[in-house]
Amino acid sequence: MAIPAFEIPYSEITNTNLAGKNEVAVEFSLPANGDDTGTNGSLGGARGKGKKAGAGKDQLVEMRFYIPGVTTKKEALEGDDAPSDAEGDEEQNAANLFYDTLMDKAEIGEVAGDTFATFLDVLHLTPRGRFDIDMYENSFRLRGKTYDYKIQYEHIKKFMCLPKPDETHFMICVGLDPPLRQGQTRYPFLVMQFKKDEEVTIDLNMTEELLKEKYGGKLEPHYEQPFHQVVTAVFRGLAAKKVNQPAKDFSSHHGQYGIKCSIKASEGFLYCLEKAFMFVPKPATYISFEQVKTVVFSRVGGAVSASRTFDITVQLKEGGESQFSNINREEQKPLEDFFRIKQLRVKNEMEEDNTAILKAALRAEELQSSDEEVVAARADRGSAAEDSESDDEDFKSDSDSDVAEEFDSNHESSGSEDEDGGPASDAEERPKKKAKTG
Repeated sequence: MAIPAFEIPYSEITNTNLAGKNEVAVEFSLPANGDDTGTNGSLGGARGKGKKAGAGKDQLVEMRFYIPGVTTKKEALEGDDAPSDAEGDEEQNAANLFYDTLMDKAEIGEVAGDTFATFLDVLHLTPRGRFDIDMYENSFRLRGKTYDYKIQYEHIKKFMCLPKPDETHFMICVGLDPPLRQGQTRYPFLVMQFKKDEEVTIDLNMTEELLKEKYGGKLEPHYEQPFHQVVTAVFRGLAAKKVNQPAKDFSSHHGQYGIKCSIKASEGFLYCLEKAFMFVPKPATYISFEQVKTVVFSRVGGAVSASRTFDITVQLKEGGESQFSNINREEQKPLEDFFRIKQLRVKNEMEEDNTAILKAALRAEELQSSDEEVVAARADRGSAAEDSESDDEDFKSDSDSDVAEEFDSNHESSGSEDEDGGPASDAEERPKKKAKTG
């Protein structure tokens, strides 16, 4: 008989996914905060043995099982769990059977009848893909082609509804703590995108008594509104979270709430909320104004790009910084006005750059004027030089005529005479030259 090495309660499992054809990933819950060891006698296992057993700094967060081959439900399940019908004799992939069983035992895949609302085929920008959203009493579930996630409402820390600057889409951002995990990747925000004019009709699957007693006034039994408004209303009612929107004190140069910019190579939009900055979609970044030490305006790049765009660096009180690059120069004044209203400390390095550029321009003008004076002085001296050069040209023309005599027809004729009388020596020619010039 095999002896178990360890036991993990189903209540500790938060999610499971098929990571490959024969591989199943199992994710485990984390404590709400670092000091909470999560010990609870009713859970059994290590957590049922007191604080000492659950106080380790390291915690198991994920396991992956490689399960090859095929099997049947009768072979895989024992006792009362084993099916007696023909379905139990049907062979299927062992990893898939383990995954389905775990989803059922850990109550990750709750039955459709328990859902209060379901939103189908919702586009997610982070993590990328399309997911169906099932809304339950205490949690919601994302169902995708590859991954399924079960998220407790108590893990939602922020909820934002942001209009996209293209005026045709809205984005809903859901801040999670602990973040959503997909393998080694963590997603502290879910970012969904909806078309502005897309409407949906939905009836909540709950009784009137439940609506009045538990959610009195927060939820409606029937919705017929734009898609993003319905999703926002249902999340707000079930999760009891405040919906944050862009600050009314800020409007971009083009009358929008979002400003196009980038974090490193990732393009996105920066929003100024009432109490924070928010960059979406990826990497989704939230910075509270309380954390901000200084906002620095700077201009980086070549002469052409620098004149059209600028960067913002948000320096934090606890150290570190976030830089938002390639912001249109027209957005500088709206941002400065908003930071002044929020009483944020601002340092404008572009003004320092402008001062340096102005000084350099003045210095260049001084150098140019001094160069012009030097050129003028040289020009005055050049008139006398031109006279002497003209004299030289006159003299040169005379000498040219003399030199040309050696090559003109007269000279050739004299040379031909010499040839008739015999070859003339160099010694005889040189005295003739001296006689001519003399």
